[in-house]
Amino acid sequence: MVRKKGSLILCGAVLFIAWNALLLLFLWGRPPIGRLRDGGGAEPGAGEEWQAGKGKKGGAGRLADEVIQLAEEVESELETQKKLLKQIQSHRSLWEKKKSEDIRDKKAELKEPQQLPHLPISTSAGNEIIVKNKQVSVVTNAPPDTKQDTESEKDKPVDKNKVDLTAPSPQTVIPILVIACDRVTVKRSLDKLIEYRPSVERHPIIVSQDCGHADTARVIDSYGSKVTHISQPDLSNIPVRPDHRKFQGYYKIARHYRWALNQVFNKFGYSTVVIVEDDLEVAPDFFEYFSALHPILMSDPTLWCISAWNDNGRDGLVDPAKPDLLYRTDFFPGLGWMLLKEMWAELEPKWPKAFWDDWMRHPEQRKERSCIRPEISRTMTFGRKGVSLGQFFDQYLRYIKLNTEFVPFSKQDLTYLFREHYNKDFVKEVYSAPLVKVEELRQGGGLQGSGPFRVQYSSRDSFKVLARSLGVMDDLKSGVPRAGYRGVVSFLFHGRRIYLAPPEGWTKYDTSWS
Repeated sequence: MVRKKGSLILCGAVLFIAWNALLLLFLWGRPPIGRLRDGGGAEPGAGEEWQAGKGKKGGAGRLADEVIQLAEEVESELETQKKLLKQIQSHRSLWEKKKSEDIRDKKAELKEPQQLPHLPISTSAGNEIIVKNKQVSVVTNAPPDTKQDTESEKDKPVDKNKVDLTAPSPQTVIPILVIACDRVTVKRSLDKLIEYRPSVERHPIIVSQDCGHADTARVIDSYGSKVTHISQPDLSNIPVRPDHRKFQGYYKIARHYRWALNQVFNKFGYSTVVIVEDDLEVAPDFFEYFSALHPILMSDPTLWCISAWNDNGRDGLVDPAKPDLLYRTDFFPGLGWMLLKEMWAELEPKWPKAFWDDWMRHPEQRKERSCIRPEISRTMTFGRKGVSLGQFFDQYLRYIKLNTEFVPFSKQDLTYLFREHYNKDFVKEVYSAPLVKVEELRQGGGLQGSGPFRVQYSSRDSFKVLARSLGVMDDLKSGVPRAGYRGVVSFLFHGRRIYLAPPEGWTKYDTSWS
């Protein structure tokens, strides 16, 4: 096409030059104006009229007529040349346009597709990452910076048009970070993660190991390219004050979390991560749960995490008929939770030296933000061994019910979880429930239906007494009860929905309640 346009331009130029040459020859060979010969003159019959003897006046008139006719001929020739010039310019512009399009096409063809970064490989110590399995591609899909912690942005209505809230983007990559140490039973956790993982590309599994335990490392390496094994390089003891020597394990855990999260976000370039520990077993819809809630977390600045855990998720306290029921909670649950890169950028500079999970529950970190949690947990812990020496596991964790029914969350409308909608409906439901006493719930005979019913507390001590009586966890962190939202804890008691709630008109937590 380009060669054809070039030929047209060349022909046009040759034609223009030839036409002007012919015009020049025509004018050169023309007899002088007013010179008469037999039958000659400026036009046919001019000689005869001149010879008719019209005198000077007639000759001057004829000369003027010839000049006018000559001017008209020149004007006609100029118009013809003007048309030729326009055609040449038209062909030239078309040729230049085609040429620019061809250049753009060639540039586009020469562009290489974006290479997916592979996990770095190193066997050195120090601060370098050590990767055992390298056949893992990383796809980065950085979300918009929607996580702002100013009061004004928290109070802004959420623009739900920013992101598709009914289904996750097929390009969204949500890696799973498994925090491991010296439990060879990490195999149980990895087996379930791999079994339920719907896509290797969308959900790469990274196992970050501390402790340098050889047997555990061999178990992790046995999975080959199904997981990526990285090792925390600093295994030294951390200097602590004398009364904290018994907490050395908590210090090492906080150090490991910080290092591992920095690898995920800063080394590998992911924008989101789900953190699980090596003693957690996941539910069949674990990946579906986090994928569906990822857009909610990205678009609601009043949220700062998605958790798979219900602190009061024991059999008898949850409704097995409602595996799709989700809540907002002011208590950071952990134990399988999603974190965004921009939130880590806020937390990392002030990350604590120990007890990182309790630190997350401080008002200075939470900043009145909430998490999403399920009615029925999507994780279950099977590890009695650990820094807590098993007492918490024996008392509570071992009884947590793991969901077994797959819920297609990505096909549901989850916009009811936005604070502006949720608060209105939640407060209405809680405080429209009949107020009852624990004794009435225990006896049950005088109560009609399955609830909901409301039990009211008015102080720290009354909350603890009522919580113990009803079988839910009674501890408070900066005034926030476990699994609570706006001070309200939701659970089942003898098959009835119960809200353990502060008086109506609640406005804020009393941070002295701990």
